[in-house]
Amino acid sequence: MERIKLTVLFMSIAVIMACSTDEKKSEEKAEINNELTADEISAGILTPEVMWKMGRIGTSIISPDGKNVAYTLTNYSVEANQGVTSLWLASTDIGSTPVKLADDVSDPAWNTAGDKLYVMKDGQIFTVDIKTNLLTQFSFIENEIDGFGVAPAENRIFYVQKVAVEKRNSADIYPDMDKSKAKIYDDLMARHWNYWDEGKYSHIFVSDIKNGKVENGKDIMEGEAWDAPMAPYFDIAEIAWNGSGTQLAYTCKKQTGTEYAISTQSDIYVYDTQNETTKNICMDFNADKNLDMFQGYDTYPVWSPDNTKIAFISMRRPGNESDKERLFVWNSADNSMTDLTPTFDYNATNVIWDGNNIIYFVAPIEATRQICRVDCNTQKVEILTSGDHDINHFTKKDNIIVAEITKISMATELFKINIDDSQNISQISFVNKNIYDNIQMGEVQKRWIKTTDGKQMLTWIIFPPEFDATKKYPTLLYCEGGPQSVVSQSWSYRWNFQLMAAHGYIIVAPNRRGVPSFGQEWLDQISGDYSGQNIRDYLSAIDDVAKEQWCDNTHLGCVGASYGGYSVFFLAGNHNKRFKAFISHCGIFNFESMYGHTEELWFVNNDYGGSYWSENQTAKRSYANSPHKFVTKWDTPILIITGLNDFRIPYTQSLEAFTAARLHGIDARLLAFENEAHQVFKPQNNLVWNREFFGWLNKYLK
Repeated sequence: MERIKLTVLFMSIAVIMACSTDEKKSEEKAEINNELTADEISAGILTPEVMWKMGRIGTSIISPDGKNVAYTLTNYSVEANQGVTSLWLASTDIGSTPVKLADDVSDPAWNTAGDKLYVMKDGQIFTVDIKTNLLTQFSFIENEIDGFGVAPAENRIFYVQKVAVEKRNSADIYPDMDKSKAKIYDDLMARHWNYWDEGKYSHIFVSDIKNGKVENGKDIMEGEAWDAPMAPYFDIAEIAWNGSGTQLAYTCKKQTGTEYAISTQSDIYVYDTQNETTKNICMDFNADKNLDMFQGYDTYPVWSPDNTKIAFISMRRPGNESDKERLFVWNSADNSMTDLTPTFDYNATNVIWDGNNIIYFVAPIEATRQICRVDCNTQKVEILTSGDHDINHFTKKDNIIVAEITKISMATELFKINIDDSQNISQISFVNKNIYDNIQMGEVQKRWIKTTDGKQMLTWIIFPPEFDATKKYPTLLYCEGGPQSVVSQSWSYRWNFQLMAAHGYIIVAPNRRGVPSFGQEWLDQISGDYSGQNIRDYLSAIDDVAKEQWCDNTHLGCVGASYGGYSVFFLAGNHNKRFKAFISHCGIFNFESMYGHTEELWFVNNDYGGSYWSENQTAKRSYANSPHKFVTKWDTPILIITGLNDFRIPYTQSLEAFTAARLHGIDARLLAFENEAHQVFKPQNNLVWNREFFGWLNKYLK
């Protein structure tokens, strides 16, 4: 449904920044004001308006000498409906004051000397001198670029740019019909995530650095009708130079049409700048080894310092976006592959080499994200950090790590971790100190709840600020999306637990079957069993909390998005009158129409068990338990939200559900955003979303 990667988290700050690019190019300059009003300080609670005053840390990267960290910070203007991203520099010494280097830039990368940063601005590459703040144009490339990477030797760069490869528009196919507005396709993947296929693909270009600048380079994918980095996220971290700038490793899914729609097979490719050849290291290995070892996603290559090895993330099973993310190393000396995490029952992401035999990475562990280390020779994995937090990204120099950390009660901030004492974590940035000093957060409780099959399920309980155990509070069951995404210590700017709690609700957020960080068996269980054990897990969680004296079990609500939206639709017909209000955002309502409406069919093939015409018993069970089959049992008010540019779970699913609700006499409301997709990113849309969200809950639960 939505591939959640740590480097793009999922649906986090990097995506928000990308979605605001068009607004940043508008002529109107955003007036940023992140100061709280006297009324907001007096109230002392988190509101949507206060949340939009929070600065959002994006990319962070430690300097070559480990003394500084550069990071981007985005602040938003609700009035202008846009954000402004600036570049900041902070010392890794605790207590220092950060300095702003530049405005309207993104994607910082250090030069080798550590005195300048390469950045993106207005579709070109610039450098920023960290002492003088001088901004100098570095690239002079025809048309805007979408991202770049400078080789460590600083002799070459790669950049990414959209290239027209095929004709899709009728006016291009029939030049004499220049006013025609049709799109013409002969195969699947006519649209993807939130855009129609226009026949343009993201290609990698390589260019030499000459006289301190770069110009147009060579398209190393010339004529190819596929993307690198891969759609729909186009994450530049999928491309990596070796140290000498002679070889470039990248991720690509070299399939088209129906084959692309039903497969998750991507591979790691290595381009040689000397002989201008490209090889698939996964296929070269497979040619005489295990043919089924690299049939799923292979992504995020990282070269070892000596240029002889590539570490990368690999999923074995094709068609399963949530297979175990294994950490593999390819050795160029003998073309061998080594799985470094065969007995480690968690995913590996955010890979960083320390020398040529030690690798650091992030793993989701029991609804948190922690830094781990593995020895390439012994395959021994050590979990270095602990605590209730999410380490979402980190960079490292010698024995210093700078990590981007979130908690349920804290948006992203930068922390320093000393490898010699990894439990000693010190905060470096305080971008939202003015918020936290004046806004009270609710208590977060970790609870292990027994499920119907005798397992233990970690559930987060979030209480309102100034919680009083002698009072009763309306309570919300939060249904996670994904479906294979963990309910961790993350901070969301939409599904924010503290924001819900500030409105006087207790939130119950279970890590039901199908989420990572509790082992692969727990994760895999949900596929083919949407209406089964994970639904019982939801009910186990809310029933457990409903027994508490402070829970008003006569005023329970159920909310969720994506797979969580499906969960709401299903529970609406199977809740035995537990709930008094439902909210479903971009949920699956009708499995049969969803199969024909969505784009990447590998998802529904894996999670439903196949097509609606399949004779597979798993598929038959899935379609028999589609939420629309139970609409005659709907008896509870429901708010339905969707985005008209959502092509993963198209808005037609929400329209079907709304129609069914109204025809069955259910109080229902439809909120459809014409310029949003699977998430809501634009400031004013987000505030409307929150007003409708809490308006609905307050109407039926208070």
